[in-house]
Amino acid sequence: MSEIKIGRMTLGVCATNCYFLYREGASETIVTDPGDRGKDIYETLGRNGFSVAAILLTHAHFDHIGGAEELRKLSGAKIYALEAEKVLCRDPYVNVSAQMGAKVTIEPDEWLTDGQELCFAGISLQVIATPGHTVGGCCYYCKEAGLLLSGDTLFAESVGRTDFPTGSMSKLVRSIKERLFVLPDETKVYPGHGEATTIGREKQYNPYCQ
Repeated sequence: MSEIKIGRMTLGVCATNCYFLYREGASETIVTDPGDRGKDIYETLGRNGFSVAAILLTHAHFDHIGGAEELRKLSGAKIYALEAEKVLCRDPYVNVSAQMGAKVTIEPDEWLTDGQELCFAGISLQVIATPGHTVGGCCYYCKEAGLLLSGDTLFAESVGRTDFPTGSMSKLVRSIKERLFVLPDETKVYPGHGEATTIGREKQYNPYCQ
């Protein structure tokens, strides 16, 4: 089976990482957190020979959903999010978009549950609920590739902020320790902002999770 690859576009005022997961030589890709410029994402992927198989949200803060609706309309792909994130998807004050001057909401096509197994573009992913940054935040784990799409739960030597609505630092740290730090140390972590890291490195050096 061909190797799984990952690409990235960094979008918007918050420099949000939008990832593209695909098999080498394939024509379909999974898009996570299209935070801005849905049309640009669609056209960039198209120029590189890709169609969108699915749009996955790690959570529904404004800087992670801003381009999702446009990308869905252009690509025809469905949007997926954890069921516990409904309030952020539907309320522009809770997802902080109203405070940024442009109210944004999103209604996913399908709601996900913790532990659910997904398969798009020939790639299997496990949904891992990680409340803390938001009430319904989640990560996506690809065991085959040894990678985790961590959203704003876990960063390189940092964690997501918890001062926005539904945030909780105690829940966030618990999620990281109990749900993510049980993954293999060599697991590559691709966060919603900043550069990639590994589970092993974060267990050793992340000051929030000691």
